[in-house]
Amino acid sequence: MISRENIIAAREAIADTVHFTPLLHSDQLSKRSGNKLFFKAEHLQKTGSFKIRGAANKVKQAVAQGATSVTAASSGNHGQAVAYIANRLGIPATIVVPEDVATCKMEAIQAYNGKVVKCGLTSAERLPKAKEIAKEENGVYIPPYDDPLIMAGQGTIGLELLEQLEDVDAILVPIGGGGLISGILTAIKETKPSVQVIGVEPQLANDTFLSMQKNQLVSIPGTTTIADGLRTSQPGELTFPVLQKYLDDLVLVSEEEIREAFRLVLERMKQVIEPSSATTVAAALFAKTSLRDKRVVSVISGGNVDTDQIAALLS
Repeated sequence: MISRENIIAAREAIADTVHFTPLLHSDQLSKRSGNKLFFKAEHLQKTGSFKIRGAANKVKQAVAQGATSVTAASSGNHGQAVAYIANRLGIPATIVVPEDVATCKMEAIQAYNGKVVKCGLTSAERLPKAKEIAKEENGVYIPPYDDPLIMAGQGTIGLELLEQLEDVDAILVPIGGGGLISGILTAIKETKPSVQVIGVEPQLANDTFLSMQKNQLVSIPGTTTIADGLRTSQPGELTFPVLQKYLDDLVLVSEEEIREAFRLVLERMKQVIEPSSATTVAAALFAKTSLRDKRVVSVISGGNVDTDQIAALLS
């Protein structure tokens, strides 16, 4: 289990790399949700998502300990972040991505001088491949979520939120492997435990929901949810116990609700976000929780979406 102290240390370690992202607000979406709705704008973060926080924390330590190369498995955002920080620190990075990786994410990895290797469609396929490459190249494997340094880096979002909105009542966080929400949970519950933290998953990628119901790790088959950043097969072994200890609630949203949330954020707020980010907005707009007349933050985890997919998402 990570601690608040680990997250504070991570914040100091990555301060020269990440942005302190703004907290946006929409009167129209607030009215529709029945709450005062705010948005933690990690789509405006370096590399276009929150992933740079954990990646910077992990890769910096690896380089300090003598790493000469790194590898990672990613649907795109973690890979971009690892490639970015590795390039900044002057070491090569190899990123294993799914065969159907979003073009914008693959091109961004390459723009940061990362080498791209395609493998399968699921995290269960690409994770072993990335570890294999790391072993072959005598490099360091950088996990996408199931690692204390990754979790602590993502948790810095929680510290920022408490500074930006002291009287926040609840925070909605998307769940993939659990790195983001486990970090935020630790930061929030070990600082201000009265704040509710609610996880959000797509109905088509409900591995954490099923795991929480059974109180043990549950794997699901590959999924085709449009929330491509949340297509994990099961929660992390390190992240899941944090959710078991601290999580207040977990809700599911449909593909149609994700699309509608994406459309409303684009139309009303003029912000382009990923479908994975739109899950938390959907949870707020479609009353998936019992929250009413509260100050609620939706964590917008990223904004890396192919421009040629926007029309399809809006249809």
